[in-house]
Amino acid sequence: MQLPRDFVIGTATASYQIEGATTEDGRGPSIWDTFAATPGAIVDGSDGSVADDHYHRYADDVALMADLGVDAYRFSIAWPRIQPDGTGKPLQAGIDFYRRLAETLLERDITPWATLYHWDLPQALEDQGGWLNRDTAERFAEYSALVQDGLGDLVTNWITLNEPWCSAFLGYASGVHAPGKQLGSRAAYAAHHLLLGHGLATQALRRDADATVGITLNLYSVRPAGESPEDVDAARRIDGLGNRFFLEPVLAGRYPADVLDDLGEQRWFAERADDLTTIKQPLDFFGINYYSLHTVAAGTPTGDQAAAPTANPGSDDVIFVDTGAPKTGMGWEIHPDGLVDVIRQTHAYAPELPIYITENGSAWPDEIVDGAVADPDRQQYLEDHLAACEQAVDEGLPLAGYFAWSLLDNYEWAFGYSRRFGIVYVDYETQVRTVKQSGRWLQQFLAGRKG
Repeated sequence: MQLPRDFVIGTATASYQIEGATTEDGRGPSIWDTFAATPGAIVDGSDGSVADDHYHRYADDVALMADLGVDAYRFSIAWPRIQPDGTGKPLQAGIDFYRRLAETLLERDITPWATLYHWDLPQALEDQGGWLNRDTAERFAEYSALVQDGLGDLVTNWITLNEPWCSAFLGYASGVHAPGKQLGSRAAYAAHHLLLGHGLATQALRRDADATVGITLNLYSVRPAGESPEDVDAARRIDGLGNRFFLEPVLAGRYPADVLDDLGEQRWFAERADDLTTIKQPLDFFGINYYSLHTVAAGTPTGDQAAAPTANPGSDDVIFVDTGAPKTGMGWEIHPDGLVDVIRQTHAYAPELPIYITENGSAWPDEIVDGAVADPDRQQYLEDHLAACEQAVDEGLPLAGYFAWSLLDNYEWAFGYSRRFGIVYVDYETQVRTVKQSGRWLQQFLAGRKG
């Protein structure tokens, strides 16, 4: 692969998934602490109280990254570690932890990329309405400014939100993620307040002239299963709520009217149209998390699709079609070509904006055998998606970097520890790390680029 020399290749994690130490040094409870304690919410009944113990082992984990040769590391800040109840002065112990992490990264020539919100909302704010409460957007902007005040001399690359679709529609519509609410179309109110928080936080971060600011959306290429008008409309609906409902306000300053019609929430959004000026802030880059594509058709859901509350309110008559493509351990179809699709879609809204794949990876049932982890499927997945990145660059699309998800096996949200995404294997009982075959392949790939 002939990716440009300045093409950034890094790896990524998230605070609740790896840090542990959830009650140390003044950290307050998050919505994920509460959700994980809810019987039946997590597949294996686990929580993130220990996770990968990264809070204590961060220096060793940075040494692993340096050995792999990555250019950058995307991590997230735990809001409850900075403000235990989501308001007030910052907790110095929390700031100090992330300062130590950033300093250690810089000492090893690894560029820190900080995500300000990767889903761990302080529980105290959820008790006041969470992202359904407009005030949470204001609190997020204040928190973002405090983090920048504490870390801005070390960190210049900022991502405001990670995957607001998941926060809003998995958290407040289907309820399979924290805070576990099932509110149908009202979940879109949470999406709006998340985006308002993004805009306000971006304004706050702009106080530092050196800051580069972006947002990360989880985007899916969406294709109709057939050529019928009904299937084409099904694809319009899923692309609308999953992609355009976030792309358009952030990059074009509007909500797609057809999606508001699908939701039946035209009036609520019309009353808040002035917020779009705040939401559409000039950005320095745009992050895309890409894992798969959706093939959809018109029809009545059955089986598993019908059993759970939908994460796509307004689209009850849409079914997701199994195309027979190979799947990862998450059951997600593998379609590297969809990565190029979502880059093209984003680029059409903002032709000059640099784009980064801020997450891409796959889960597999990894095991240690004779002290090693063979994961050829993950290695192939990485190779194929980096090849898709090369295709995007060759097309002239402004793709500037790629972050492999994830550095470490970790707490995979509602799946607990039952899914492994890492290029490094973690023994959760001993916390011993073992670089997998895929990690060694990436190491060799990076060494070849630098050699």
